[in-house]
Amino acid sequence: MTSDPDQIREQIEHTRTSLSEDVNTLADTVNPAHVAKRKAASARSAVRGVKDKVMGTASQSVSGTTAAAGEKASAVQEKISAAQDTMSAAPAQLRRQAAGNPLAAGLIAVGVGWLVGSLLPASSAEERAAEKIKESATPAVTGAVKDAAASLQDSAKHAAESVKATAADAAATVKDETANSAHDLKDQAQAARDTLTEGRQ
Repeated sequence: MTSDPDQIREQIEHTRTSLSEDVNTLADTVNPAHVAKRKAASARSAVRGVKDKVMGTASQSVSGTTAAAGEKASAVQEKISAAQDTMSAAPAQLRRQAAGNPLAAGLIAVGVGWLVGSLLPASSAEERAAEKIKESATPAVTGAVKDAAASLQDSAKHAAESVKATAADAAATVKDETANSAHDLKDQAQAARDTLTEGRQ
């Protein structure tokens, strides 16, 4: 300890500044407005976390979609490459297999005929037959589609109700916790105020 008045004043000023900072920090910590803001931010973060758990995040769906698209593109590329290799080797392979094998030559001729026939426009008799088949199949297909849609609608409705109930429970929990924390904080602020008041007297 020193007896120099300038050093003593400097120490007193330093102590006063430090104490002032501590009191300001304490006041900021127990200020109900600041506490409410922190609790609100915490509640928002909790709700976002629940939403992300229930719904998933955008980055998860994007990465899953990107990965699936990459896998599909890779598989398609492999199939195209394999088809090109097969097509380039087909004439030589056909000649080898057809040589001395009349059954293979006949099957090849039938395949070529079927391919050419499928490329030609349909005749009126074929169009009428296709129209009859379409008319008889339409009610059955429509009924099956309606049944599937009703089943999916029920499943979606149940899933939506479940998500809604979970979100409501989470919101109620967050609300209760926020109210309890605000009450506790108010009590602490009052106790700190009382302590400061007693210290000044």
